[in-house]
Amino acid sequence: MEDKKDGMNYAPKGKPVTVVKEGEFIIAAVALDHGHIYGMCNGLTEAGATLKWVYDPDNEKVRRFQKSFPEVMAAESEEQILNDPEVKLVCGAAVTSLRCELGLRVMAAGKDYFTDKAPLTTLEQLDQAKEMVRKTGKKYMVYYSERIHVEAAVFAGELIEKGAIGTPIHIDGFGPHRVGNPESRPDWFFEKDKYGGILCDIGSHQIEQFLYYCGVRDATVTYSQIGNYKYKEYPELDDFGDAVLVGDNGTTQHFRVDWLTPDGLSTWGDGRTFILGTEGYIELRKYINVGTGDNTSNHVYLVDGNGEHHFEVSGKVGYPFFGELILDCINRTENAMTQEHAFKAAELCVKAQLQAKTRSLTKVSKDAT
Repeated sequence: MEDKKDGMNYAPKGKPVTVVKEGEFIIAAVALDHGHIYGMCNGLTEAGATLKWVYDPDNEKVRRFQKSFPEVMAAESEEQILNDPEVKLVCGAAVTSLRCELGLRVMAAGKDYFTDKAPLTTLEQLDQAKEMVRKTGKKYMVYYSERIHVEAAVFAGELIEKGAIGTPIHIDGFGPHRVGNPESRPDWFFEKDKYGGILCDIGSHQIEQFLYYCGVRDATVTYSQIGNYKYKEYPELDDFGDAVLVGDNGTTQHFRVDWLTPDGLSTWGDGRTFILGTEGYIELRKYINVGTGDNTSNHVYLVDGNGEHHFEVSGKVGYPFFGELILDCINRTENAMTQEHAFKAAELCVKAQLQAKTRSLTKVSKDAT
């Protein structure tokens, strides 16, 4: 289920690199409210996980899911999955405000949890999730797909780790998205208490990348704003937001997210990331090399002391996160993503949303002096 025109149903597929044998690591999918569940399960099954169960109260969603994963069995209830001792990890893409509740049930049942971003919508939910992790020792992992499921973003991490740009000091991130036909979106997409607001939702991708690329363990949101500029018929939809963060190590970030991708763009959003280091910089053109018409993606531009370099890395890098996550669940390690990192990104995106100022366009009189 991959649709380049619609980010909600964008589910990348990569070259399978298995880390376990068939039947060695059993997973299940619960709550199919967001199409990212397809990408989550693609990544894990390509790494060798066995997808045993799927459950959603909407039978049509289950039937569509089974078309993509014909081997999966439809469970009669969520409880059937949680009571199955073979299931080690539950993937969920519930309505954003319900993702924490699902995670609490999963971890209480003795299973690790892998949720779509944003993993929660309130600081109270964050406290509950942290307490359940502490109590059970289970994982509450997050599908921050714009880094872990984009080969350009994976390759940028490899370059930074090798010292290609020296020490990263600043990131500019741009995450434009397309609403598409509003009638094709579920009602909760337009209800702020359910989707969490734009900085909490798609802003979480940007904040997570800042923490990762710049080695940040904590940060302060120094500025954030939101607005509804286009979709006035949906007053609770933030169609624009941006923020500035300062990391505990002195690094900084500015990012912008929006729901304003024009229909003329051949993909759902022209996602870009600029990473400035002390010895060079990197630009990522994740989903499109705009204006070329070459139908390519995953472009990485590196400028360093030796010159200018261009890499097109589609199909060349892969998605190591998923295999690492499987092995983390088995070995109780934290190589794919630490719990601290997953929760810190969630915390900061909620704080950015909570303190955001609301902006709107104002008409200035031509006679004003």
